Amino acid sequence: MTDVPNPAPIPVLKPKLLTMLHGYTRATALADLLAGLSVAMVAIPLCIAIAIASGARPQDGLVTAIVAGFVISLLGGSRVQIGGPTGAFIVVVAGVVATHGYAGLVSATFLAGVILAVAGVLRLGSLARFVPEAVITGFTIGIGIIIATSQIKDVLGLSVTHEPAAFLKKIPALWAARASLSLPALATGAFTIALIVGLKRQLPRWPALIIAIAAASGLAALLPGVETLADRFGALDATLPAPRLPDLSLATLTSVAPAAFVIAFLAGIESLLSASVADRMTGGRHRPNAEILAQGVANIASSLFGGLPATGAIARTATNVRAGGKTPVAGIVHALTILIVMWLAAPLAGQMAMPALAGLLIYTAWSMMEPAHWPRLWREPVFDRLLIGLTLALTVMVDLTFAIGAGVALGLVHRFAMERSGRS
Repeated sequence: MTDVPNPAPIPVLKPKLLTMLHGYTRATALADLLAGLSVAMVAIPLCIAIAIASGARPQDGLVTAIVAGFVISLLGGSRVQIGGPTGAFIVVVAGVVATHGYAGLVSATFLAGVILAVAGVLRLGSLARFVPEAVITGFTIGIGIIIATSQIKDVLGLSVTHEPAAFLKKIPALWAARASLSLPALATGAFTIALIVGLKRQLPRWPALIIAIAAASGLAALLPGVETLADRFGALDATLPAPRLPDLSLATLTSVAPAAFVIAFLAGIESLLSASVADRMTGGRHRPNAEILAQGVANIASSLFGGLPATGAIARTATNVRAGGKTPVAGIVHALTILIVMWLAAPLAGQMAMPALAGLLIYTAWSMMEPAHWPRLWREPVFDRLLIGLTLALTVMVDLTFAIGAGVALGLVHRFAMERSGRS
């Protein structure tokens, strides 16, 4: 009997797009087109809100979704991954902007992209499995709490002269400003949240986020004193900025290096987690090292256009799958759609109400925390519950970087101890 040769292995860094284009049909193209359009409608208000909460300009979020989203779909290792700015980065990005300014953030994003690209080339994507799931759960819930509290000022229309960044100082400052509560702002924010929840339950295929923002902003226009995007930031840019290198001096790179490593770590973990979620939804299998390499190139590209850090976005990726996306072409369509909308509708976007965007982020923060899974967490082993609680507390009360480092270290020590006890 003649042996049948095994098929050649697929290169680990080969973009998924090149594989998926074999046998690409008109029906698949139509499915990708419709899914890309749907995801873009979800991404536009979310990217704007994330940028504002991060201390950046609204258009910086759109630029990131366009540039990084395009590159992630073009070079990535997942068939349906959608890339762009995400809520998980808000805390880190806001801290970097406060410490180093926006120019420092752009330099940190560039350096994080280099770190990720090198990690992908060295095939370090598989190391993500050593990060305990309890640590990811703890800091995700913690980030959700921080994001939600950061939006209280806008959703209530409070007048706060100086809003502290630290959680333990922020709450007293917000309480002290309670007399400035704006009922029109509160009504706008509450209406936004209620409409998003209602649409997602009753009409799950509709673009709930952009419908809610548009409807709430229309309501706000009829109410007195509700601040809009244009009121705070002026007119939005209608075109992409010209690409240019950020400050890559040794002094700057040295100062932003710790933040760059945190950005790279978060981008790598979240992108692989999002790709894994997509695999479970589609029955596919992503290429982790190709995905990490793509995330690196995407963050470098984003920094060249003055954008934010980017990664795979779990909620937008899930939306892509549910909308019928089949290949990375859907992600490319999503990025190009946002670009077209930016060209044509930038003045209209300026009429978005700030309390509506705050309500959107509060809803997003609640979704990030995945409350439906909390009962299951109480049934986890005692050490996992302690690790979740410790990581959560350190994230909220101390610092995200310290929380991740402490959680991963304790998780690895526990894993090593369990393996040794199992062998003895």
